[in-house]
Amino acid sequence: MNLLTAIYWFLAAATVGSLVYCGIALYGAIRFSKARRRWAHETASPSYTPPVSLIKPLHGLDRELDENLRSFCRQDYPAYEILFSLRQETDPAVEVVRRLQGSFPLIPMRLLVLGEPRYLNAKVHGLEAMAEAAEHEILVITDSDVRVRPDYLRNVVAPLADPNVGMVTCISRGVAGRSLWSRLEALSMNTHFIPGILTAWVLIGIKFSLGPTMVVRKREVERIGGMKILADYLADDFVLGEKVAQSGLSVALARAVPDHLVCNESLAASLRHRLRWERSSRRSRPAGYLGQIFMHTLPLALLTWVVAPAGSMLALALVLASLATRGLLSWVTCRGVLHDKQYAKDWWLLPFQDLLSFGIWCWAFFGREIEWRGARFRVLRGGKLQARDS
Repeated sequence: MNLLTAIYWFLAAATVGSLVYCGIALYGAIRFSKARRRWAHETASPSYTPPVSLIKPLHGLDRELDENLRSFCRQDYPAYEILFSLRQETDPAVEVVRRLQGSFPLIPMRLLVLGEPRYLNAKVHGLEAMAEAAEHEILVITDSDVRVRPDYLRNVVAPLADPNVGMVTCISRGVAGRSLWSRLEALSMNTHFIPGILTAWVLIGIKFSLGPTMVVRKREVERIGGMKILADYLADDFVLGEKVAQSGLSVALARAVPDHLVCNESLAASLRHRLRWERSSRRSRPAGYLGQIFMHTLPLALLTWVVAPAGSMLALALVLASLATRGLLSWVTCRGVLHDKQYAKDWWLLPFQDLLSFGIWCWAFFGREIEWRGARFRVLRGGKLQARDS
């Protein structure tokens, strides 16, 4: 067997493995859709509604920030407070918070101006300060680019009624802006990232958390060492959930699916963001990142077809199977799980998105530098950050 033939059979086997992955992800999407309907019936009027502290780190004016924050002020929930943090009083987000305080005077809101962060991950500085200032035991941590429905708090807090649940997180729906690159990034979130989460949920359960929603008790944070243990990690959300899971408690996946607004409209901004994700994942979990090759079904099939012997029916069948399977998985995920109306307009971009995702996945193997909020860092093995000039 010559080298080209060996490569062909390797790629063909990898493509078959990727089709199996798609089958598991499809099962996960169907299972989650059914579970959401069951959870909705079980928690139609959840009786577990303790007071919570909703904490939101801010930095500048994310896309539609005012409306994003207002959605958290319209919650159908008995008692909650909202804490915001940012670095400087001159941050334009300050004006947005002041307007909210005037518009919703009955909701306790506090704004913490913290100065320059003492950690490489500036977000963690804000999380630590807000957690210490929070009046309530349950913390609901959300990003500033997230928008939610009025029943959001009820749905994400309810799983904590089980004392064996140490944390709650949820998947989110990528919402594109106007540009092509924003639409491709949202499509990547909804058709590539979310199926991966659902696959993990099926195979091993949720052993991590996702940044758009992290619900945790103060005592659990203190038990694992406090927010400061996240200080130098880029993927602070993943690490926090991982630490809670390692402590012996479970991480529950809530039925809520908030909107996660894509803020990157230009090609350069989108590539920086996506490359940061990929390099963080590679440096944090090298073996797991290598295993993500099975998430790239269509590129693997096309590579198999390129190196296949002339007239190979197997290669052609793998390409057609990949197109059909990816299309079905994406449709079920977007329509059945995420209720993403934009997919009806952007479905034809899926092959381009898959090729772009594969290219970025490959690119992340070369180099370890990232750009984040105007600063450059190196991502060390294990996912920790190092300032570029150190």
